[in-house]
Amino acid sequence: MKASTAWTMLIAAGLIDVAWALSMKLSQGYTRPGWTAASVVTLIAFVWLLGRALTALPVGSAYAVWTGIGAAGTVLLGAMVFGESITAMKLGGVGLIVAGIVMLRAAPA
Repeated sequence: MKASTAWTMLIAAGLIDVAWALSMKLSQGYTRPGWTAASVVTLIAFVWLLGRALTALPVGSAYAVWTGIGAAGTVLLGAMVFGESITAMKLGGVGLIVAGIVMLRAAPA
């Protein structure tokens, strides 16, 4: 697999991780069948994509990027979808995560 394909799969896995976190919240402790099913499907999807990406990318960088995308995206969408508080300090933290992701992507293999 080409590195560019692996990075695309990794980014997709990170974005699906955000969908998984939101669906977990919406499942209300896995008591709502539709959102529970969505949570299971997104979990399977991101684990599969992450696993495929790891065939061509270093595990340390890939895992950090995947969790960073998931963390930053979940903070932002949690504020937009659930009205969770968003402060300048939280936005600064998200900015640092994004900067770290960019640096890991730009670093030589």
